[in-house]
Amino acid sequence: MAPLQVIGAGFGRTGTDSLRMALETLGYRTHHMSCFIKDPNLDPLPFKEAHLNNKQGDWDTIYKGFDAAVDWPTCTFYKELMEKYPEAKVILTVRTPESWYKSIVNTIVPLASSAACSENPTLKRMGDMCDTVILDGLFIDKEKINNEEYVKQLFIDHIEEVKRTVPPERLLVMELGEGWERLCKFLDKKVPDQPYPKANSTQEFIQRTKKAMDAK
Repeated sequence: MAPLQVIGAGFGRTGTDSLRMALETLGYRTHHMSCFIKDPNLDPLPFKEAHLNNKQGDWDTIYKGFDAAVDWPTCTFYKELMEKYPEAKVILTVRTPESWYKSIVNTIVPLASSAACSENPTLKRMGDMCDTVILDGLFIDKEKINNEEYVKQLFIDHIEEVKRTVPPERLLVMELGEGWERLCKFLDKKVPDQPYPKANSTQEFIQRTKKAMDAK
């Protein structure tokens, strides 16, 4: 499919899975971190290779079959993807730094700590990629991840960087809990006759991860 029409610049745990579902409702085939768990044939390691290669990757191949991408690892490469796909629109999902930090320490951080040593080969590859690509391995650095103010500042700095970098006409900033209206206007799509998706709560994340961990 590619090229990408929508690039998600927001960190994970900012409503990216709900956004994925919303974009799919609007007709986009959307890449998200969870795709690696759902489809074992989808290889996460090219993202690691791109990160180690000055953030340069074969993006058409990496995103083959997708025309939108959100969550990690995509948000790490939003600048490179913007340049590669100049017609693509950028969506920055945000929430309060306090609620984001609380969410990641209850979800992504435990997953990152166990994925790399998992017996599940899919999770092991995903963990290997995440340890390199997501904030340079922040989630497995116990000293740094336990420094709440430091981590929240990284989150704030990323949001401000995206706002400075992306031209206003290409950028939509979406608060956690928003609905269809501004998203559909931004993408020039009709508002669906159904509620905006609400997905991947902390409890759902934990249950889904446990199921993946138990799979061999």
